[in-house]
Amino acid sequence: MEELKLYEGRPADCTGRLEKEIRTYDLLDKLGIQFWRTDHGWMKADTMEDCHVIDACLNATVCKNLFLCNRQKTNFYLLMMPGDKPFKTKVQTCALPILSFASPEDMEQYLDCTPGSSSIMGLANDAENKVQLLMDEDIKAGEYLGCHPCINTSSLKLRTADVLETFLPAVHHEPIFVHLTGE
Repeated sequence: MEELKLYEGRPADCTGRLEKEIRTYDLLDKLGIQFWRTDHGWMKADTMEDCHVIDACLNATVCKNLFLCNRQKTNFYLLMMPGDKPFKTKVQTCALPILSFASPEDMEQYLDCTPGSSSIMGLANDAENKVQLLMDEDIKAGEYLGCHPCINTSSLKLRTADVLETFLPAVHHEPIFVHLTGE
């Protein structure tokens, strides 16, 4: 197995990378947001087990992102929570205005992400603000957070303050902070 390395900023050569990944780097650069990146195409981070290896490299709060919707599929939500916190739908749907996981097609339509790669960075692709960000309040406590650049073959480390104070206002999304117990 290859060893993960942490690089500052975008790749020097973006050949072979998807347009949505390059758009993420372009936006972060345009906003002046410093970020670090690790590439792991040989180990797609589509399970939390894979993410533990990436966590060690990033040294950040790596987030689990769930794309959810109401029963009528008229309201969509990106729930962002610490990766090590379990999500128990029976308990949390009482506290959150959601009832089910949204379809992969809806995720691709609104966030330009596919299952396993959903990310707060996908909100840059939601120009019509169809998706409401729900963020577990525990994320605010970490100095850094980890996420995908809209594809799960790389992961990013960003300052939490940069995400909250620069990125989200730039993409016209405001988080609703929620308290998830994980119990």
